[in-house]
Amino acid sequence: MFVDEVRVFLKAGDGGNGAISFRREKYVPRGGPDGGDGGRGGDVRLVVDPGLSTLADFRHQTHYRAENGHPGGGNHRRGADGRDVEIPVPPGTRVWSEDGRLLADLKEPGQSQVVARGGRGGRGNARFKSSVHQVPRLAEKGQRGEALWVRLELVLLADVGLVGFPNAGKSTLIRAVSAARPEVADYPFTTLRPHLGVVTGYGTPFVIADVPGLIEGAHRGEGLGIQFLRHLQRTRLLLHLLDLSPLSGRDPVTDWRIIQHELEAFSPQLAARPTLVVANKIDLGEARERLEAVRAALDPVPVWAISAATGEGVDALMWAVRHALDRLPPASEPTPPTVVIRPKPAGFRVVRSASGVAVVGDVEERAEMTYWGHPEAEAYFCEYLRRRGVVEALAQEGLSDGTPVTVGPGTLIWYQGDLVPESQAHEILLPRAASKGRRSAADGE
Repeated sequence: MFVDEVRVFLKAGDGGNGAISFRREKYVPRGGPDGGDGGRGGDVRLVVDPGLSTLADFRHQTHYRAENGHPGGGNHRRGADGRDVEIPVPPGTRVWSEDGRLLADLKEPGQSQVVARGGRGGRGNARFKSSVHQVPRLAEKGQRGEALWVRLELVLLADVGLVGFPNAGKSTLIRAVSAARPEVADYPFTTLRPHLGVVTGYGTPFVIADVPGLIEGAHRGEGLGIQFLRHLQRTRLLLHLLDLSPLSGRDPVTDWRIIQHELEAFSPQLAARPTLVVANKIDLGEARERLEAVRAALDPVPVWAISAATGEGVDALMWAVRHALDRLPPASEPTPPTVVIRPKPAGFRVVRSASGVAVVGDVEERAEMTYWGHPEAEAYFCEYLRRRGVVEALAQEGLSDGTPVTVGPGTLIWYQGDLVPESQAHEILLPRAASKGRRSAADGE
């Protein structure tokens, strides 16, 4: 089964948690903290496998997860890194984000690209030791790995593309000049998937692509639509086949104009690509008379006359294709940017709501790596917010004492111009409320 577009979920590994550990040995009086860092989470990487030609394998598996990093241990032992996940894809695979950004364009055999990056490991308590903090009882959680849905799109790699109405003879031509064997029959839409063929014997070999035929209204979904035209986007030259058979009941000139309109509706760049017009089935009765009418109508566009079934004119056409390719530059394509799946926000901002205040931005990542519920870890995070200027920004908001301030998964309390861990805030605010109650009772007396 030929599959050229799928949607998959990629999850990189989370970083391992840092360890809280202290060295305690009988004859070592000054042991100190020795908790090691957590390991890095594994990446999700796409690798080009030249043995693949379709995305069919992704119909059976749509979720891929890399291994998490291992937690750190005592005696400064760092956790092991998580194993990467390598996903084979065929040459010509494009990777798109859900918001339509081109993340990677994988063409060459062996080319690889990290699409989801693993999270870094959390620091162990040995990393927090200092001259003023000699017994740190805090560590960091591992950073979460990137997780995202992506769309994989296969765009075949070919030098020459064949376009035309169904039964114009595209499949017969590619069978005549290459080893490709698409189905050939006397009914329309015998080609239901793109085919590639390597043309040899005419100088440097080149690749030719045959896509399912177009009909009028293909850009609106008529027939097989235009979804297969993406496989011509990398081509440098198009061969537009016209059917000269008097039995077809079609006008070749009208067909030429219809196909040009459909190409323009799909991509103006593709419609403007260098094109050789090829009149096929010259061997049939009255076809040569129809050829002269076609040449007159399309003048000054040259029209090549061939019979793909008998081989008449095919050699001359292939040499013309070879000479045209020698003069043409590679097809221009959008250059994918450097892959940044989850761009890190720069700075922070304060957002007020009915329930309190939230601080959003790059400080949220540090909040996610904090052990909430551990007083020393929360106090260390509050000190980090002071250094970042968050406390100063909150002071300008005119907050009242007791206002909850949310940062990522954690909640702090605003009290007397500073942030206080929620666990300590109850000890501060409750006695204050009780003293107010006693003063009120005294005033009543």
